[in-house]
Amino acid sequence: MIDLAWLTAWSQPLMRTGQVILILALAWLAQRILTRGISRLGNRYPQLPAELLVPLRGLTRWLILGSAFMLVLERLGVSAQVLWGALTGFVAVAAIAFFAIWSVLSNLFCALLIFALGPFRIGDCVEVLESADKPGVRGRVLDINLFYTTLEDLTGDAPGTWVQIPNSLFFQKAVRRWRNGDVPAARKIEP
Repeated sequence: MIDLAWLTAWSQPLMRTGQVILILALAWLAQRILTRGISRLGNRYPQLPAELLVPLRGLTRWLILGSAFMLVLERLGVSAQVLWGALTGFVAVAAIAFFAIWSVLSNLFCALLIFALGPFRIGDCVEVLESADKPGVRGRVLDINLFYTTLEDLTGDAPGTWVQIPNSLFFQKAVRRWRNGDVPAARKIEP
């Protein structure tokens, strides 16, 4: 007679393993079908920009994988309410932290862009314009660091003083530049 006691002892873990494998296989299949459908949609309608299709495929992939991960954890005995509570708490804290350090991150990213693209260099004369009819801050670039660009003020109001401009301002305003510090004569400002 065959002893089937081991089968009853292992039936639950085997069943859960099969369910997890089925969830992962279905998620992989759904992800492949949907991303291939998005690619075909892009091929069929060439007026759809690739800049839209690439993030759409990525979003689809992450939504399916995230859902599959949640289902697998639920099958392994983790409560869905606990998972959603932890996930929403983490997202809320991350959103608050992101908004709290947004200006710092913006200046850091803009500093990287200044270093990589080189819109101006140390020694150049730049002017950050307020608008088309108003002059802005003009000066010779003395230093570029991760948060500020330091200019030697050349406007005539306080010559020789230093002005620190946040790096993000160079990408928000129009900037006039003169290479090698060749500064034109100061303009007269009409009232």
